[in-house]
Amino acid sequence: MYANNFTLKGKKIMTKKKKTKNNRVATPGRMVTLHYKGTLEDGQQFDSSYDREEPMTVLVGSGQLINGFEQAVLGMSEGDKKTVTVPAQDAYGDVDPEAKVTLDRGIFPEDFELNEGITVPLTGPSGEPVLASVVGYTDEQVTVDLNHPMAGKELTFDIEVLEISEQQIVLPTPTQVFSQ
Repeated sequence: MYANNFTLKGKKIMTKKKKTKNNRVATPGRMVTLHYKGTLEDGQQFDSSYDREEPMTVLVGSGQLINGFEQAVLGMSEGDKKTVTVPAQDAYGDVDPEAKVTLDRGIFPEDFELNEGITVPLTGPSGEPVLASVVGYTDEQVTVDLNHPMAGKELTFDIEVLEISEQQIVLPTPTQVFSQ
């Protein structure tokens, strides 16, 4: 594929339940504050809110989470802990061998140092941010892989729900979103 419209720029394993002060459950429209640790199949950790000492707060059902992670959070209560393994298709998808594009070298600044394997921030045809990995380059062209770096990987998450909002937000339906 050749493109010049870019610019630089599971399965549940275990659930533990702690006593909670309420019976709020993670459902679409609820703000959920949680900690998580993510590991690859070989056990290598790739992310952890525990290490950052900062839990993550998300609006369940809003598309902020990968599908498999969100499905694991649904139904959890405050104090619940769960380990879930998310297959690639429910995480960042399978690797798409067609997701490589060749760009004109001219979209990169002259002094931009290209190396295979580096990640470059691009802007897609509709203005959306895209991270791409350089897989090859010449003086005239740069070939990048648009697959997410975690594509094709099964991911395991340890999830701990800390707090669930009392208020439930009514999320728009897809019809409401696209009719605006």
